[in-house]
Amino acid sequence: MMAGAGEDLRALFRAGVRAALEAWPALQIAVENGFGGVHSQEKAEWLGAAVEEYFFRNADLELDEVEDFLGELMTNEFDTVVEDGSLPQVSQQLQTMFSHFQRGDRAALKEMASHITQRKCKVRATALTTARETDEDEDADSVEEMEVTATNDGTATDGVCSQPEPSGQDSQTIKEEDIVEDG
Repeated sequence: MMAGAGEDLRALFRAGVRAALEAWPALQIAVENGFGGVHSQEKAEWLGAAVEEYFFRNADLELDEVEDFLGELMTNEFDTVVEDGSLPQVSQQLQTMFSHFQRGDRAALKEMASHITQRKCKVRATALTTARETDEDEDADSVEEMEVTATNDGTATDGVCSQPEPSGQDSQTIKEEDIVEDG
């Protein structure tokens, strides 16, 4: 394979990673609501590069390793625990794209990135605050839950935008515990 062709293929993989992350509702919500602080957008862009590098440094990744990595990044960078069932979906998309990259399958990489971009939907989150009961303290710990409404092609749906591999869940909830505001 020529050096230029390898760089072109890597650029296609990078574009696919970016498309998958930009279409991920949990990340969209975290960025739009500033869960990563004032630099949430920059963190999201860095996340794409970090994911790409993670695949190149660890060529034989298992799906659960990718899920753990993404979950850890979301927790560490956006103070967000993703519990909407989307981690396996996004991880599978990324792993499939990397498999296409390893095989040198440009057409499949382009098709997958295009497919993900077409299925991308906008999400809107509404904060709901609930209280956990505690026996020790009258002030209950507060847990912020995000009720998510996803839209695709202008139609609102309560739940997950259509993904290549449905999770079987009807709605998404992102719980954020122990919110610390950046100062």
